[in-house]
Amino acid sequence: MVTEDQRQSLLALARASVAAAVTGAGPVDPGPLVLPQASGVFVTIKRQGQLRGCLGTLQVRGGLAAEVIRCAADSALEDPRFPPVEAGELPDLTLQISVLGPLERIEPRSADFIIGLHGLVAEQGMRRGLLLPQVAVEWGWSPEQFLRQTCVKAGLPPDAWQRGTTIYRFTAEVFGA
Repeated sequence: MVTEDQRQSLLALARASVAAAVTGAGPVDPGPLVLPQASGVFVTIKRQGQLRGCLGTLQVRGGLAAEVIRCAADSALEDPRFPPVEAGELPDLTLQISVLGPLERIEPRSADFIIGLHGLVAEQGMRRGLLLPQVAVEWGWSPEQFLRQTCVKAGLPPDAWQRGTTIYRFTAEVFGA
């Protein structure tokens, strides 16, 4: 569980990392934060309510603070769906951090996940796609639509979840400003 103080510290690090990445400033130091263990982390950037970047990892290496710093910078500059964030956009950005719990393999036909509580990962061969728990809520998806869109995110056919694709669920602590 991430405390409110830890959330604020992680958000400050993410914001500093985005600003440093966009302006070319030096690397952000995570400092001596004591944080809980996490299975993964994603940093979502929005501008005026619209997605502007979202990247993360399913493997936290080197500590949660360091991964938040890296993922925030990557979300700002490396998300292939968007051009890099520019300095003039910084005042208009909101950030959201999703701290992921462990992946749990599920049988998708049993709908063994809850919209709004669980995120999904679809995996087949070298293809893997992940959608955070809040995505299904934002789009108003049914469980089947969530499964289909997770497969599409992995570069698979929408019905791949019915044809042998491995599906995982996870929970996430989601916070932002």
